Amino acid sequence: MTAPDPAADSDLDPDADARRLAARSLADGDPTGWFERLYAESATGDAIVPWDTRTPHFLLVEWAADRKPGDGRALVVGAGLGDDAEHVAALGYATVAFDVSESAVRLARERFPDSAVEYVTADLLDPPAAWRHAFDLVVEIMTVQALPEALHAPATESVAAFVRPGGTLLVIASGREHGGPVGGPPWPLTPSEIAAFATGGLTAERIEDLRDGGRHRWRATFRRPR
Repeated sequence: MTAPDPAADSDLDPDADARRLAARSLADGDPTGWFERLYAESATGDAIVPWDTRTPHFLLVEWAADRKPGDGRALVVGAGLGDDAEHVAALGYATVAFDVSESAVRLARERFPDSAVEYVTADLLDPPAAWRHAFDLVVEIMTVQALPEALHAPATESVAAFVRPGGTLLVIASGREHGGPVGGPPWPLTPSEIAAFATGGLTAERIEDLRDGGRHRWRATFRRPR
C-alpha cells in the first residue's frame, strides 16, 4: 500500500514553507529554530514538512536489505517523524532517534505509540556527551544538508563522533558539484563534504555517487576501526 502524501490534498507548497521559515530563523541568527516552527505549523495544518513521505528513505531500505539482522545500539540523526528510525529498529537495533524539534519528537511518539524506539530532543551541534563513540550504527539522512553551509563541518564532526569502535555510519544526502548553484534550504553536499565524514578516526568504506535524471544523491558508509 502506498503511504498517503501529506501534500496531496493541500494547496500549500512544502518547499516554500521550508524556505519561508528558514529565512525568518536565519535572519534572527537561529539556524536551527526553523525546524521547530516547521513541525509545529505542520501539526496545525499551516505548513507541510517537505521531506515527510510517511515511509523510510528508499536508499536506507535498499542498503539495509543487504545486511544481516542488526546487533547493538543505533542512533538516527534528525529523525523527524520517525519512519527511518522505525525501520532501523525493525532491523534489530536498540534505537535512539533524536531531533532538535520538540514538536517532531512529540509527533513521532504519537505516530508510533508502541514503538521500541527512544525518541528524544537533542541538538546535533551540542549533543549529549554520553553519545560520544556510543553507537554501533549511526544513520544520518539529509540532516547536515538542512543546515547552512557554515555549519556543515561542525555538524559532520558531531555525527562522526557518535560511532563507536567497530561501528558504521550511513550517510544519505543530496549532492552537488563543487561550485554548483545552491540557494537552500537544503544546501546539498559537495564531494569534499561527503568525504569529510571520514574524520575523527572514521574511514570511508564506500561512497556511492547516485544519479537519476536530474537528481544527484550520495549514499556513503564509514567505519571506525576497532
